[in-house]
Amino acid sequence: MNKPQHPVRFWTAVLLILSMSALDFAPAAAGLTVSRPSGATSISSTRDADMVLAQRALENKVVGQKLRDYGVAPADAQARLASMSDTDLHTLATAAKGLPSGGDGTGAIIGVLVVVILVIVVLRLMNREVVVR
Repeated sequence: MNKPQHPVRFWTAVLLILSMSALDFAPAAAGLTVSRPSGATSISSTRDADMVLAQRALENKVVGQKLRDYGVAPADAQARLASMSDTDLHTLATAAKGLPSGGDGTGAIIGVLVVVILVIVVLRLMNREVVVR
C-alpha cells in the first residue's frame, strides 16, 4: 500500500468512517402510543360550558375596563354570573362567542408588524428600494 500524500485527510476519513459505523449499531424503532384521556373535565353540562364562555369574556381587558367604568367590581360580576338563570347565561355566552377570550388583539398587531418588517428586510437584502408614499 502506498503511503498517503495527505495524512490529515486520510485520518479524517478513517475517523469519519469509524464514527458513522458506530452510530448505526442500534436499529430504530417507531410505533404509535396508546391514547389516554388527559383527565376529567369540569364541563359536564351546557350550563358549565356557557359559564366558561362568559368567564372568558369577563377576562377580556376591554370588557373588564367597561365594567369598572360602570362601577361594577369583578367579584360582583362573578357573583351575578353564578346566580343567572340558564337561559340568560346561554344568551350571554352566545353573545360572548365573538369576543377574543382574555386578549385584546395586541398579539395579532405584533404579528402583522413582524411580517412587515421581515418583508422590508428581505427586500433590502435583495438590493430593492422600499418606498412608502
